[in-house]
Amino acid sequence: MTDAPTPIDRTLDELIEDFEVLEDWEQRIAYVIDLGKDLAPLPDADRTPANKVPGCAAQVWLASGREDDRLMFRADSDSAISKGNVALLLKLYSGRAPADILAFDARAALDRLGLPQALTRQRANGLNAMVGRIRAEAMAAG
Repeated sequence: MTDAPTPIDRTLDELIEDFEVLEDWEQRIAYVIDLGKDLAPLPDADRTPANKVPGCAAQVWLASGREDDRLMFRADSDSAISKGNVALLLKLYSGRAPADILAFDARAALDRLGLPQALTRQRANGLNAMVGRIRAEAMAAG
């Protein structure tokens, strides 16, 4: 008997299915950009230096809060690709318990999507910085 997939793994599987139906990386990057368009606007109060993610090619803000035992993330960027990348990460991580966030292998997940290979080195570094920030929030909350 195998363990049932966790909600975060199911979300990853759904993203992988979405990526697989797209024919090439141009369409996949367009899909990521579209994810960013669906982000709720980030309040100006959350656009603080403390919420800025260092290491990104563009300006990226990532704010977090708690609802019961779950971390909720809000984010925005001044770049369409970075905004899409952070939106993809929010699909995976927002609304999860800190322990679930820390147990999830983001690098393997992003590799399964093929996302780091489709990005410039600087954008891939920014994506890793966003994941690092989310994990740091989870460690602080755990």
